[in-house]
Amino acid sequence: MSQNSEILSVIKIVKEKYAPDGRVEIFDIVATQGKDTVILKGETTSKLAYEELILRAGSLYGHLEDSIRLLPDETLREEIWGVIYNSVGTIRAEPRYGAELVSQGLLGMPVKVLEKRGGWIRIQTPDKYIGWINGSVKIVTKPELQQYLQKPKVIITAFSTHSAGKPKNDSFPVSDLVAGNMLVVKGSKGKFYQVVYPDGREAYVRKSDAKEITDWLKSIELTGESIVNTAYRLMGIPYLWGGTSPKGMDCSGFTKTVYFMHGIMLARDASQQVHSGNLIDDQGDFSEALPGDLLFFGSKGNGENPKERVIHVGIYIGNNRFIHASDYIHISSLDPADPLYDEFNANRYLRTKRIIGEVGFSGIETIFENEFYKQ
Repeated sequence: MSQNSEILSVIKIVKEKYAPDGRVEIFDIVATQGKDTVILKGETTSKLAYEELILRAGSLYGHLEDSIRLLPDETLREEIWGVIYNSVGTIRAEPRYGAELVSQGLLGMPVKVLEKRGGWIRIQTPDKYIGWINGSVKIVTKPELQQYLQKPKVIITAFSTHSAGKPKNDSFPVSDLVAGNMLVVKGSKGKFYQVVYPDGREAYVRKSDAKEITDWLKSIELTGESIVNTAYRLMGIPYLWGGTSPKGMDCSGFTKTVYFMHGIMLARDASQQVHSGNLIDDQGDFSEALPGDLLFFGSKGNGENPKERVIHVGIYIGNNRFIHASDYIHISSLDPADPLYDEFNANRYLRTKRIIGEVGFSGIETIFENEFYKQ
């Protein structure tokens, strides 16, 4: 019994060290006692966690049976990468259609493939988020992904548009497209780019709806004004739990999308985004806040629940106002005298963090510095 308690303690210690956030690192391990041995079962994405657990457990028990599955699953062989080929790929918490929508992947996004189960694929997105998707992913080897990433591309800058089968405005669509989608550019015909999808489809995209990525990167102005202007363009889009695209967004999906369209990769959830950036305020004093800063909301720790809970985020726009996704994307105020006063969020304000000027520090990276994009 004492030994059993020890192995459970070891599992907990290793999990807290290597995989404290199950959204971005899997470590689901259990120990069962056999007659003369201890059996470790489960799965993990962390090779370091696996190796340390085996080492520690081996020092506790003379007989150890290792039934841990290291992800990506070995049955995948070399095909442990993929590229999203639909405008938006739906990512769920479990491999079933009725499961919670946890995130979305955008067309052209590289993903890591962890395992397959029936028609479902467990993937990890560039922000490290893990979930299940059915369809939408072209599976490739690492050399194939590297070859794909090196090809010239365009990024869709219009928040909602479509590609066409011919370089004509009245041509039937090949698919819908949303801001942030990336397609290989094959050529140019008049007012259209000729593009290729990750799954091989070819189409045409209006040049007014897209930019070549090299030109797009040069044109980005990462300023508070530009962040707020992009946020304004998303006004009125309905709230969608798990949404990270102009088809529907949750609060952190909104902030993530706005910064993505400025070349910045933010973490997926508000409770993860709060760990990035420079702290500006945590007392409700907005005198130092600037447009583009992120405001976080939730509940502070207390005697009964000592752990802080960050559950909402918005973008500061100045004058004690912020824009956020709640029911739909709209502007609210933290000033009681303002007709847009949001008493509910004012009462659960936690802190203000600055992203602009912090790229390269405190967990903030540009899209193409992300390890998934620079294979």
